[in-house]
Amino acid sequence: MFYHDKKLQYKVRVDKPNPAFARMLQQAIGGIEGEIRVCLQYMFQAWGCRGPVKYRDMLLETGTEEMAHIEMLATAVALNLEGASNTLKDQVAANNPLVEGIMGGMDPRHILSSGLAAMAVDSNGVPFNGSWVVGSGNLAADMQANVMAESTGRVLATRLWEATDDAGMKDMLAFLIARDTMHQNQWLAVLEELGGVANNHPIPNSFPQSEENSAFSYSFISTDINRPDSPNTRWTQGTSIDGKGTFTFDHAQPHGQEPKLGPPIPEGHAQKEQMESGGLGGLVDKVKDKLL
Repeated sequence: MFYHDKKLQYKVRVDKPNPAFARMLQQAIGGIEGEIRVCLQYMFQAWGCRGPVKYRDMLLETGTEEMAHIEMLATAVALNLEGASNTLKDQVAANNPLVEGIMGGMDPRHILSSGLAAMAVDSNGVPFNGSWVVGSGNLAADMQANVMAESTGRVLATRLWEATDDAGMKDMLAFLIARDTMHQNQWLAVLEELGGVANNHPIPNSFPQSEENSAFSYSFISTDINRPDSPNTRWTQGTSIDGKGTFTFDHAQPHGQEPKLGPPIPEGHAQKEQMESGGLGGLVDKVKDKLL
């Protein structure tokens, strides 16, 4: 169950409406770095969270806060578009207002589709994509995905901050940037509480490493044919980050065989020349004859 407060989490003020900046703000709403993504990500992780209830509670609280951020940004988009209507009306007599809007960086769908309001799309008008939402059921994996989501979101917010000279928008974005700082830290705090890198990795730590092919567990495989020797970097020598192995450097080499596929099946309707099967096809035909 969710409750709503009519007041925004933080003040949203636009001193000078800017339709082009409204379009840029759409990235922070419906883009891959945006608030819809983190809101749904934390919610779905919470709804499927198994284990200590404190993690579910935190995810629910933060996901709900992200909903408030969507509300703030949607309000900012609408306020930035409020000055667009009269400007476009003034141009109707001599110009096509939509063309003028496009030339000025405005998204025409802010007029045609939403009536000067935000939409669940990115800055190019591409609808939000639910496949961006990560909810694996593995707490450590999800926390790392959340750190990445908050990191790219904070990068986006700082770029938006640089892109405007509107004091009200800078103030709102400074708040969102600060919240991204906290959220990065809280997800990292969960990883620390789970035992840090040594205990968490490799993820999932519930799978016995004795069952993996240990010869390849900590080998950096170089596919650069011009690299003669190990570059002596942190990831090619010394103890692995999880403390459970030693990094090595190896040149890539094939450990498998050249793949050989059987002939096409008749129902697949390949070309006749492809159906000339040779040895393998003859064997397949013999097996089919025996089974029939």
